[in-house]
Amino acid sequence: MLINGRDLLAVANENNFAVPAFNISDYAMLNGVVDVSEENDAPLIVAIHPDELSHTGTDIMAAIIARAHRSSVPVTVHFDHGATFEQILLAIQVGFTSVMIDGSLLPFDENIAITRKVVEAAHAVGVSVEGELGTIGSTDAEGEYGTATIIYTDPDDAVTFVRETGVDSLAVAIGTRHGIYPASLKPELKLDLLRQIKAKLAMPLVLHGGSNNPDVEIGESVKLGVNKINISSDIKVAYHQKMREVLADPGHREPNTIQPPCIEAMKVTAAHKIALFDAAGKASLY
Repeated sequence: MLINGRDLLAVANENNFAVPAFNISDYAMLNGVVDVSEENDAPLIVAIHPDELSHTGTDIMAAIIARAHRSSVPVTVHFDHGATFEQILLAIQVGFTSVMIDGSLLPFDENIAITRKVVEAAHAVGVSVEGELGTIGSTDAEGEYGTATIIYTDPDDAVTFVRETGVDSLAVAIGTRHGIYPASLKPELKLDLLRQIKAKLAMPLVLHGGSNNPDVEIGESVKLGVNKINISSDIKVAYHQKMREVLADPGHREPNTIQPPCIEAMKVTAAHKIALFDAAGKASLY
């Protein structure tokens, strides 16, 4: 069942769980995240950011949308970290049911302006919008970008931002980083800040950089009101690490020899996230 992000996250917000947004970069990964979501009766967000879309090409969208329609669980197809209005228009045109406009590196007023513009365009055609206030840190130069220094979301600014833009969900900065943390960098979420933001905003909140954070912190963030958590690095590491192991045997050359064990390894990680976010069994609520 294909739905937009607003309808998907409204149920999560009402029932105190988080929907995993799994970033995929090929069709095999798509099948894996849909299969594991169906096996766990869990709602799903299939996320693709501009770098991933440049790899897959937009023609893959027809197949992704068809797979979402066939799914036994609710699925939102989400354009992650759109940086420009033009990117957002392309995402809407090719069938995404949810878009994120990331103006977090812009001055506050400019972030409001571009986010409002996206909301006006997207809502006109039934597409939901996620905005971001504050910045997510980075651990490396792979995939989603981030900043060297995290700018934490100010609760009062968040209220103004939501009021002025009309976004359906808000990505907040409470201490996460994109990528896999090196041993020298210890993740720590500001859960008290999350409490303050949720007290002022009853809407769905989003956590980016959800890979590699301690389970206890992520689990607590769900209890405190986070309803969407982006998982990219963790599932890609599981997928490609298994692929390296399989390809160590030079006799392996066929996709049906190489990719199934990689997908199974990825599904183990994905299933863990689904359970951690308390999303298992929640598809029946839709």
